[in-house]
Amino acid sequence: MANHRYRSLEVIINPAAGVDEPILKPLNTVFQRHGVDWDVSITKRAGDGRRLARRAIERGADLVAVYGGDGTVMEVASGLVGTDVPLAILPGGTGNVVAVELNIPRELEQAAELIFQPGHRLRRVDMGQIGEHYFMLRASVGFEAAVVRKTTRDLKDRFGLLAYGFAVLEALSEPVHAHYQLVIDGQEIETEGFSLLIANVGSLGRLNLVLNSSVKPDDGLLDVMMLNTRPETLVSIAASVIQLDNFTAALQHWQAREVSVRSRPQQQVQGDGELFGDTPFTARVVPGAVQVIVPGPAAR
Repeated sequence: MANHRYRSLEVIINPAAGVDEPILKPLNTVFQRHGVDWDVSITKRAGDGRRLARRAIERGADLVAVYGGDGTVMEVASGLVGTDVPLAILPGGTGNVVAVELNIPRELEQAAELIFQPGHRLRRVDMGQIGEHYFMLRASVGFEAAVVRKTTRDLKDRFGLLAYGFAVLEALSEPVHAHYQLVIDGQEIETEGFSLLIANVGSLGRLNLVLNSSVKPDDGLLDVMMLNTRPETLVSIAASVIQLDNFTAALQHWQAREVSVRSRPQQQVQGDGELFGDTPFTARVVPGAVQVIVPGPAAR
């Protein structure tokens, strides 16, 4: 168990995050209650989260908190890799999958209060890395990457979680079946499918749905999954309240510390909602990359 007394906090806020709610007043209420000095930094463009996290460390912050969605959480966490400075997640996005996976309260004031609860603990969470990019949830190519590309900020601002549904329907109009050459911890594999997932986290967010119960964010492994069922079939599964046995059966599944991917045709790569470039690429796990404040066992 951890019982830390944090003296200097930096809160990195994405003002474009998907949830329309007051931010500074609830945070000020909690931090004043605990007599903590805190500063705020605002992200304006891609890459700011990582840069601001590093700057916070240089200025002596002993805790960095992030308010935003999964993409912002990933950026800020990547700035803490290689340090012992903990991360506090204040969910403020559309999906908040990392927060769901780690059992972090959804309500902002409760998430901030978790920082000071005597029973909280620090959980070392793995991250995936592709070149200079990191991901906490998963990277993918194929159908899911197409959905991410089509889920624009404007759609999320206007429709919230429904934006992903609209993007799915649009991606269904042009599904791409690809041939993949994989090298998984030195083993060469050739396969075909509609979407390749490299997962660090099993949660799909709300409704307590998971890709696979064996996917853990702190096992030192990435889970490589090939979706070989046509995407319109998966939409039917989802429409019937997600028959998870059927969904799992549609996946080829491997675990790896490192995986290299080539595809025909060439495809875009996404990680935690951000586009990372195109195939070919290599992803590797960074074990215990960042410490995250999570509820203790009694809070579960």
